[in-house]
Amino acid sequence: MTQKIALVTGASRGLGSAMAEQLALRGWHVVAVARTVGGLEELDDRVKSARLPGAGALTLAPMDITNDDAMRHLCRSIHDRWGHLDLWVHTAIHAAPLAPMGSLDAKDWEKSIATNTRATGMLIPMIEPLLRAAPDGGTALFPDDPKAGQKFYGAYGATKAAQMALARSWQAEATKHGPRILIGEPAPMPTATRARFHPGEDRAKLADIRTEASRLLDLI
Repeated sequence: MTQKIALVTGASRGLGSAMAEQLALRGWHVVAVARTVGGLEELDDRVKSARLPGAGALTLAPMDITNDDAMRHLCRSIHDRWGHLDLWVHTAIHAAPLAPMGSLDAKDWEKSIATNTRATGMLIPMIEPLLRAAPDGGTALFPDDPKAGQKFYGAYGATKAAQMALARSWQAEATKHGPRILIGEPAPMPTATRARFHPGEDRAKLADIRTEASRLLDLI
């Protein structure tokens, strides 16, 4: 059986790292994208140390998803090497610190727009042809985190909602001819993003990240 190819954007930490790890351990070849080189290397170490029979492999791609030229080059490289993508998992996010709207930081606002919204809009046209070329039809998976309109979540809530609006429009457009677009809502997990939003929270009560990663991947 031909090895499945996945692209995980935002793979160096949190849910993205867990999903990249689970995919590799299930036999996929995972192209793991993130800005944090150390996080990608730790991901690679975990997969290799597991030493599971039939495990897949990782291609580490340390780059910023807001860099259009870098992402185009990556997509071209995926096309030249494999000819398609079976799965895209998009977990990359900028989590601006919680703040009242009257104190919104301009740099965080701009970064939220660039990472959460603009990059998604740019990546979809780059990645869609690779998913369409998958032998069994490709899938894109977006984790939702609805915070729009909640107090202090202005930058994150608005840009995440815009990201999901793009995903849902793509989902509606692709119903007949693909690719398949899935949207899942993870349970609260002890990620670095959540820690920024809820410092001092009892993390023991939160869902295990690997368990949630497996649950979401089972949707595929």
